[in-house]
This record gives sequence, C-alpha cells and structure tokens, in this order.
Amino acid sequence: MCAAWLIIIVFMVGFPTLAIASVGSQTTNGSTGSAIGSNGLGDRTRAGDTTQRTNRVEPGEAETPEQLGELNIANDVTITYNNGNGTIAGSLRILLILTAIALAPTLLICLTSFTRILIVLHFTRQALNTQTAPPNMVMIGLSLFLTWFIMAPIFTQINEEAIKPFEAGEITQEEAIETGMAPLRQFMYEQTQKKDARMFLEISGTEWSDDMSIDDIPTQVLIPAFMVSELRTAFIIGFVIYIPFLVIDMVVASALMAMGMMMLPPTTISMPFKILLFVLADGWNLVIVNLVKTFY
Repeated sequence: MCAAWLIIIVFMVGFPTLAIASVGSQTTNGSTGSAIGSNGLGDRTRAGDTTQRTNRVEPGEAETPEQLGELNIANDVTITYNNGNGTIAGSLRILLILTAIALAPTLLICLTSFTRILIVLHFTRQALNTQTAPPNMVMIGLSLFLTWFIMAPIFTQINEEAIKPFEAGEITQEEAIETGMAPLRQFMYEQTQKKDARMFLEISGTEWSDDMSIDDIPTQVLIPAFMVSELRTAFIIGFVIYIPFLVIDMVVASALMAMGMMMLPPTTISMPFKILLFVLADGWNLVIVNLVKTFY
C-alpha cells in the first residue's frame, strides 16, 4: 500500500515537469541548442520560450502579499518566509493538520481528564460484574463528553489567547505554543501530587523545593507526573466504589455456604442485588457527578 502511494505521488509530481519540458522543446523548433544558447548555463533553467513558462510574475518582483500569491514557480510543497512575514503553502498546511489529527488522541489521553474518567467507569462496570454492560463504546463516548465538559473553559482560553491571535498574525508560532500550553500546564499542575512532581524532578536532576511554582517545573516533567497522579487518583476512587459491592458478594457467599450450596457461584446470585443497589442509590449520578467534582 505504501509503495502504491509512493508511485502515485512520484507520478503526480513528475508528470507536470515532463509536460512542461515537452512544451519547451516544441516551442524551440525541436532544437536543444537554441534553448541552451550561446551564453553558457544561464538559459538552461528555462523550459521553453518566456511565453510558455509557468511564471506569472518573475521571482523577486512581488511587492505585496497578493502579488506573492500569484507566483507559480513550483509543483511541490513550498514555504515562503521573509523576516517573520509569509504564509504556509496549502499542501503543507494540510500536512500539518493531518499530523495534528494523528497526535490528537495521544494528547487527549495524556493532557486531559480522560484517563481518570475512563478508569473509574471501568472499575464501576467491574464492580457491578455486568461484563460488557455498558459496552466499551458507550464508556469511551461518555468519557469523551465528560472530558469536553471539564476541559471546555481551558480549550476556550487556548482558542482566544493563542490560536486566534496566531491566525491573525499578531503573535509568532513560539509565542502561540507557549501561550496555548499555559492553561494546560495550570490544569495539570493543580491535579498533580507533590510527591510525583518531586520524583520526576529528582530523576531529571533538578533540585526540588517546597516553594517551587508552576513556572519552575518543566513541561517534560509535569506531564508524566500528572499522568501518574491521575492513575493513582483513579484507582483510589475505583477502590472506594468496589467496597459496597464487595460486601454484597461476601454476604451472598456466606448465605450460600450456610445453605450448603457451595457449587453455585456467588456472583450469579449477587449480581442482581448489586444492580438493585446501584439503581436504588442512583449510582450513575453519584459516580459521575462526584467524579467531575474531583477536578474542581
């Protein structure tokens, strides 16, 4: 599949070049010597007469962004950049967008509340012993929308302070990245436990102090510390959720042993009682609402 795509790309890039060379040879009356000329290598860069060249405007003559956009001197991806002023070609912009889309799932899992929510929902399903109810797609979808709800103010701040000014040309790319990471860093800093941040700082060779601020912790240290803290918090919440259902299992198992029904699996009898307890206690509301409140 990769080889087929490579052949297609080479053909798409190479065919216009061959076509231009063919036109150039026809316009010079079939003589390559007239195209080269007597002045050496200077005229070899032309594909034919100037009337058949692909340049709408001679390179170097553009004075405004509109005239710069009229240049048509290449059939591949190019970047026009001049002292901080310029634009990215459409093909390269598409490539960057596709790259960002490919990295989006990783960023979603590592830098947001998605991990904690999904693990807690998984523990809830395991405690109920309902196997595949709710199914994985429902749990992932619910986790995504809860993540969107929790992270919406942060995403809005990033859009207003980083993306829009960068698109308008008011700030540079480096400033946009730094400004956009600030709300995410603040969110991760508030959810990260000190012992995790201290551990990764010591591993990286940075001295830890109790009066360190968020600006003193590098991003490459803050992200893994945040992820470890999220895993610890999610497992603590899952343990708390497991306790009442474990009590039901123990009571059912004791009752079956007292009646001599040792061959009957306790989970077969306890599962309806777990579901009944969960429904009567409005379990989904308790779990989801209190889970969301842990981020505030």
